[in-house]
This record gives sequence, structure tokens and C-alpha cells, in this order.
Amino acid sequence: MIQRKDVAQSAEITSDLGPIRPDEEMDWKNLESWLRQHLPGFDGPMKVAQFHGGHANLTYCLSFGAHDHVLRRPPKGTIAPGAHDMAREYRVLSGLSPSFDRAPMAIALCDDVAVIGAPFIVVERRYGVIVRDEIPETFRGQADVERRMSFALIDAMADLHAIIPEAVGLEGIGRPALFVERQLEGWHHRWALARQQSLPLFEEVYETLLASRPETRRHCIVHNDLKLDNCQFDPDDPDRVRSIFDWDMATLGDPLVELGTLLSYWRNPGDVFYRAPTIALDMQAFPTRSDLVSRYCQSGFDAEGIEWYEAFALWKQAAVLQQLYRRFEAGESKDSRFERLESFIPATLEGSRAILNGM
Repeated sequence: MIQRKDVAQSAEITSDLGPIRPDEEMDWKNLESWLRQHLPGFDGPMKVAQFHGGHANLTYCLSFGAHDHVLRRPPKGTIAPGAHDMAREYRVLSGLSPSFDRAPMAIALCDDVAVIGAPFIVVERRYGVIVRDEIPETFRGQADVERRMSFALIDAMADLHAIIPEAVGLEGIGRPALFVERQLEGWHHRWALARQQSLPLFEEVYETLLASRPETRRHCIVHNDLKLDNCQFDPDDPDRVRSIFDWDMATLGDPLVELGTLLSYWRNPGDVFYRAPTIALDMQAFPTRSDLVSRYCQSGFDAEGIEWYEAFALWKQAAVLQQLYRRFEAGESKDSRFERLESFIPATLEGSRAILNGM
């Protein structure tokens, strides 16, 4: 299936582009041939670079003359069930981008794995400020920039959660009934696939989560991995999220799962364990997790019982860390960042258990 839309361009601000990792090269000649055949207007020689910021999907910049586009595909190696769904990402972006300006425009979907070895999508490239390991120079010196960016992220989340799925043709992207139950079962299964040795603490937290699961009060469109480094900010306005990336897990579900996931990535001064080891950003000057919840509630949404969702997200994060480490251990990725991730799993689970015990 091939579809296309036009693309807008703007000036580049920041980038984490670099050379392509040796084990993440593709058949670029085959890709170029497919693009030229199916997407008129891709003129001039093709140049490829790789975005190095993410930890899962492989993301590349395709340059044709002065025009840049983004290609996303699943990582190499074993793929967890339901993960890295390029067709889902294309469908979600196609529905959202006309009315939700933080969603990039989808250009094409290719489900023919013969082209580069996996399904892929091509989307517009947007430009702005991405906050990963440190506050970018563009934002340094701006008053209270940490709080402003953080609240901009929460506001973008609330705006997404306010969208009526039927209004954007996305009422069929998920099964909202029993969403939380399926999340628990699915991540338990993914852990089992990625872990060679048992870890009783993972099972203990899982049983506690099952026994204390709250009743879902609302369903909406959720991004399912909305965090600071999946966003791009307006360089002239840290109060505004310009773009949100990585929509391959978007679905219809409980919005507090989304908020809880963000809290699991957020470090407060005085935390007893190191949250979110995939994020190196110093968060000492950022608002607290309680501040984020309060800001979300200012949108008119309820966050009652958010403690359970935060505990669930930390438990899920342990499974994600295990998946990334397994990919490195199996030789499916040479990304050296993955090698140390397994050591953070016990403390992450202890943190989840502590929240549940304190409820």
C-alpha cells in the first residue's frame, strides 16, 4: 500500500543527525528506486543520515536536494508482539495531522519488506528544539525554561486527550474495553520473551498490580510513550510543543496510563533510585511529578488514582529495559547505550513496589 501527501519545509534549528551505525545500514539503492517510483518529486541525488537520539525504531533523514524527509522502520532483530507498528503510525498521523498540529504529516507507507527488510513510513521532517541530554543552547538563559517546557508537554498531552476519536476517523485504532488489562498481560508476555532468567520481584509487582487495578473512567487517543525527548519545541517559544514523534504505539486507552508513563520517566530531587536510565537529562531544576499532575488537572481532567498508573509504568519500564538489553546481548544492536540497562531493572521494580505499598 502506497499513499502520499505534500510536505512543508522550514529552517533547521537543532539535530541529532550523525553517520549511520554500521549494523543499521539498509539497501539504500533499493529504497531510492522505490521512492522515485512511487513518490513523484523526489528529485536529485539521495543522501541518508541517521537520527541517533531514540532507542527503539530506526529513524533516518532522507535528503533530496534541499528537501528532507524522515524514514522510520522497526529495529532489527526480534520484534515484540504489537510493537513498532508502522501501519498504525501512518494511520494515526494521517488522522491527526490535519487538525492536531503537533502530529507530523504522513507521506507514505510501504509494507513490502523486500524494499529495505521491514515495513517503513516516510513523514515530513520538522525542525525545532529537541531536549535529550541537556538543555539546548537555544533555550539557555531563557527564564524558567524547564518549567515552561514541562508544562507545554503536559498541555500537549491534555490537548491530545481532548480529541474525539470519531472526529478524526480514529475510532477504530484500538479496543478501549479492557485496555489496562491487555497492557498488563502484554507487558508480562514481553518480559517473558526478553528475559532468560526469572526475577521474582517482577512477578510479585505484577500480581500486586492485578489485585489493585483501578476502574478505568475514561478512554481517549493516547500516544502511549509521550515524554520530553519524543517532542520538539518551538525555538522561539518553549511554552509550545511544535511536534510529537513516535506514534507507532498510539491507540485508544486510559489517559492515566499516558500520564503515569510520563511520571515514570520524570526524576525528582531526592529520588531513592535512578529513574529512566535511557534519559540522561539533569532534571534538578524541573517541576516535580506532583507539579505535572496538577498542571494536567488544570485542563479539566481527573487524575485520581494516578499512583497505581505510575507504579504500572515503572514495572513496564523494567520490561522495556530488558528488551533493549536483550537486543544488545543477542547482537541485534551494537548501540553501546543498551549494555548497562539491565543493572537498573531491580531498582526500577523496587520503586514500583514502594509506590504500590504506599497506596
